[in-house]
Amino acid sequence: MPRVVFNQKGGVGKSTITCNLAAISASQGLRTLVIDLDPQGNSSAYLMGAQAAGDQPNVAGFFEETLSFSLRKVSPAEFIVHTPHAGLHLMPSSPKLDELQTKLESRHKILKLREALQQLAGDYDRIYIDTPTALNFYTRSALIAARSCLIPFDCDDFSRKALYTLLENVQEIQADHNADLAVEGIVVNQFQPRANLPQRIVNELIAEGLPVLQPYLPASVKVRESHEQSLPMIFLDPGHKLTQALVALHATLRR
Repeated sequence: MPRVVFNQKGGVGKSTITCNLAAISASQGLRTLVIDLDPQGNSSAYLMGAQAAGDQPNVAGFFEETLSFSLRKVSPAEFIVHTPHAGLHLMPSSPKLDELQTKLESRHKILKLREALQQLAGDYDRIYIDTPTALNFYTRSALIAARSCLIPFDCDDFSRKALYTLLENVQEIQADHNADLAVEGIVVNQFQPRANLPQRIVNELIAEGLPVLQPYLPASVKVRESHEQSLPMIFLDPGHKLTQALVALHATLRR
């Protein structure tokens, strides 16, 4: 089932959550794909390290292919690369995504990602899609293509205000383009249980009936080391409290 990780606010751990959940899937023997639609390429760098900057197939190449006509149809699989981690594949990001966006919008290519995922469905048990922080062509493509949406959430008032707008945007996509899309849950990130504000905000979200997932992901400096070494937490430190919270969160998700 394609799962999109989406938030219009930056700095909420979108790429970190995407890559760590995907790494856990792969570590459990599931055939796993990450699609990095963010031109910044944080997920690509997290999973590939320095190799992410190399000349390799990427998601921009996939979208460029949709703009051209060829007698030979190129499979979406040709834009996927192996990561250093067994069972974990990646369709890497590219800075070219920015310059392609206008062309893709004007040529009405918004459904091409969904078509690609339908072709790839038999090859993977889990597909995770990382998205830009804006509600743009790529984010809409992902929401139209996915069956499930995870929303990373930092416990502050700015994130909370942005959350309601985000949910409205998802509902609009559901109504107009993808009735199968479901908000699987809100992932509370960088949670500090001893601080009053995070506790209050999370409790209020639950009281409002929003799908807040448990466990909450604790704040940890270890994740910085994880980024620097391009090693998701399950590979860097399986026994760490953050890793264990991610594994428990992964277990709550639908197939």
